[in-house]
Amino acid sequence: MTVFQSRISPASDAFQQNRAEMLALVDRMRTLEARAAAKSDERRPVFDKRGQLSPRERISALLDPGMPFVELYNMASYLVDDPDPETSIPGASIITGIGYVSGVRCMVFADDAGINAGAMTGKSVDKALGALEIAHRQKLPFIHLVESAGADLMRYTVELWAHGGGMFAGLARLSAAGIPVITVLHGASTAGGAYQPGLSDYVIGVKGNGMAMLAGAALVQAATGEVAKDADLGGAEMHAEVTGLVEYLAEDDAHGIEIARDVVAGLGWPSGAAQVPDYDAPQYDPDELAGVVPVDYRKPYDMREVAARIVDGSRLLDFKPGYGPATLCLQARIMGQPVGILANNGPIDPDGATKATHFLQAMDQAGTPVVFLNNTTGYMVGTEYERGGMIKHGSKMIQAVTNLRVPKISLYVGASFGAGNYGMCGHAFGADFLFTWPNAMTGVMGGEQAALTMEQVARRTAERKGIPVDEERLAAQRAKITAHFDRQSDAFYTSGHMLDMGMIDPRDTRRVIGFCLATCAEGRARDLRPNAFGVARA
Repeated sequence: MTVFQSRISPASDAFQQNRAEMLALVDRMRTLEARAAAKSDERRPVFDKRGQLSPRERISALLDPGMPFVELYNMASYLVDDPDPETSIPGASIITGIGYVSGVRCMVFADDAGINAGAMTGKSVDKALGALEIAHRQKLPFIHLVESAGADLMRYTVELWAHGGGMFAGLARLSAAGIPVITVLHGASTAGGAYQPGLSDYVIGVKGNGMAMLAGAALVQAATGEVAKDADLGGAEMHAEVTGLVEYLAEDDAHGIEIARDVVAGLGWPSGAAQVPDYDAPQYDPDELAGVVPVDYRKPYDMREVAARIVDGSRLLDFKPGYGPATLCLQARIMGQPVGILANNGPIDPDGATKATHFLQAMDQAGTPVVFLNNTTGYMVGTEYERGGMIKHGSKMIQAVTNLRVPKISLYVGASFGAGNYGMCGHAFGADFLFTWPNAMTGVMGGEQAALTMEQVARRTAERKGIPVDEERLAAQRAKITAHFDRQSDAFYTSGHMLDMGMIDPRDTRRVIGFCLATCAEGRARDLRPNAFGVARA
């Protein structure tokens, strides 16, 4: 493989403008993340009074110091329950991601009890289901740090309740697959939430604060007339001594986390990963990714410039570069792991789709993971492309993407519109991991294109009816449709609606992809000991 020769000058005005605009979006992302942390920290006096760690302190104590942690679904729920960009809080009252606990790569899932007492909304459930699915696919022990008021009854919908059952099913499937589920009961877990520890393989209960009960004292009295105390109904001490729901009783949060780390260490959980050879850093600094890509997806750029700042030694092998040239098929290594990279320098034409199909099948045959770098406005349209077989060639590409057996890691870098999103392993196509840059735009088409399409329809309708065109009305319609489409295509909106697995700083792309590739490699190499029903509690 040859080292890619970059044509970008970091000192150029274009690069500096790109960088300034991209970093402004990164700052927006970090501000939103900080908004969630600050909101949670408002409840610190309550945690301090109870002698508890805050949710983020619990995660920090659980994870191995100095080891990587990749957060997932960091923008979940942003602009969903609260549509105001100035007040909406991302995260869906949950903090989740993949990190190391006692040397073992684990899925960590923590209720953020600092926000609305950890009550769950619709996106909280979706986030939980996403984390459970990733843990199942990648064979990751699942550690749940519990303290939640259960469903947010002020935002209750019957769908919330129905979909919430998937959390129960997900935990049961993990256990049956041979993937351990470990719960630390830091605070209250009531009603449906009480079944979260009930469906766990190991439960650590914190004295005084940890509680699991189907109904609290107030509800019991209202329903039955019985006067009882919460501690008697579901305290950690009671469950450790009477019901057997709690295996390990901890003195406080820190002790509970220590026990959880000991439980993980005692699993004897093999990494399953093959030895990764030594590898070179890229020749071009990954920090330059902030200036390589214009924020405006309509401005062209060469996706090889992105790849060169992600792959080892900036070495790329270009597959059929002269055929369907706007569709890039590249071979490289990322942190020592061989990969195929499918990327776009614009729309996908029939030749590009055919080339991509060939390339994807070759990668599948070789067992090589595929990284998708999305930057396309879709498949080409028009007489030439229809007659060139765009439908059948695009369909072949979508079939190949859908049925790949190798790990698939997808990244929204620029535009990802229409069926081009499908051919580039978008949301619905089973990516092992799917992340977005903050500048990305995804949807059926761009706002201007949608508005122009509807304008053409209106003009043809008026012509057919023989009536004059109301230009003022058309202009108002054009502005309205453009704004409607662009708002929903914006990465902050789509990530808030969980159409990806999280938003990342472009400069972290190599680190995140490398971590995900290693996660996939470990999971696929690991042998489990499944059973029929999962571990049943004594």
